Amino acid sequence: MQLLSTVRRTALVVALGVSLATPAMAAEREILNSSYDIARELFSAINPEFRDWWQAEQGEEIAIQQSHGGSSAQARAILQGLRADVVTYNQVTDVQVLADAGLVAEDWQQQLPNNASPYYSTTAFLVRKDNPKGIESWDDLVREDVKMVFPNPKTSGNGRYTYLAAWGFAQQHFDGDEEQIHDFMRTFLRNVAVFDTGGRGATTSFIERGIGDVLISFESEVNNIRGEYGQDDYEVIVPPVSILAEFPVAVVEPNAERNGTQDLAQAYVEYLYSEEAQRMLADFNYRVHHEAIVEEFADQFPETELLRVEDIVGGWEQAMDEHFAGGALLDQLQRR
Repeated sequence: MQLLSTVRRTALVVALGVSLATPAMAAEREILNSSYDIARELFSAINPEFRDWWQAEQGEEIAIQQSHGGSSAQARAILQGLRADVVTYNQVTDVQVLADAGLVAEDWQQQLPNNASPYYSTTAFLVRKDNPKGIESWDDLVREDVKMVFPNPKTSGNGRYTYLAAWGFAQQHFDGDEEQIHDFMRTFLRNVAVFDTGGRGATTSFIERGIGDVLISFESEVNNIRGEYGQDDYEVIVPPVSILAEFPVAVVEPNAERNGTQDLAQAYVEYLYSEEAQRMLADFNYRVHHEAIVEEFADQFPETELLRVEDIVGGWEQAMDEHFAGGALLDQLQRR
């Protein structure tokens, strides 16, 4: 894989500096990746590959630590002092809040391809064996006999994507009629059996506690769950209309500078675009941009219309203000 030449030059200088340093100064460098809660296994697989690649390229042994939770909670932890070097989140706003605080570059979305999102997903449904409720699309989720489990949009980017995907479907289905959209969403929210704080908690409620008829989460997560808990016991339904869920990454520049890991952190986020990393991402059921990997895994990802947040509600800033802030539409719809 070819990383940016500037990164290679910087890394070479640092590597030479370490090789000339005294033993007391030549301690193993380490980076911390702050990520969303269902990405533990993903980065546990990617990190050893990156470590091997870095050692082969630079002759330096490194360590990588992981911190996981709801991505909004992870962003708050960094604002409160968590010295993460890189972030790999599931929502743009959680990186943007760090940029607004001066911890991530203002132009972070222009620094890497695809708006700094090396992979993406959408929302999908996990149902029990033989799909007993016949759930195929969003309109099935407002039936009286259907109960759902998905993360709380107040605390989870995963949950916000689910809410906005349902809203986008309703916009299409009711041709923008606001009253009908609101009625649909009120019923949709009433049919939620459990609002967990994050994606992993929602999985526990659905799988281990047996709550609900359908789990709504990222397509990647529901496929991974089915693989772990039994291909024959669950089915994955990708609705014909859903949402584009971007997974943005960035370097937390002041932390990386203080930790002496700027070159390492930059190389880490760039590595996620490499063919090797893109193949691992596809193995974990994420959709990717690398043309060869897209072709290789074409049969794995059903076609669906992916609506952008910008097309549904005008963008994430507007979504947060109008839907998810205290007293905004989400709260209003749940009260009625």
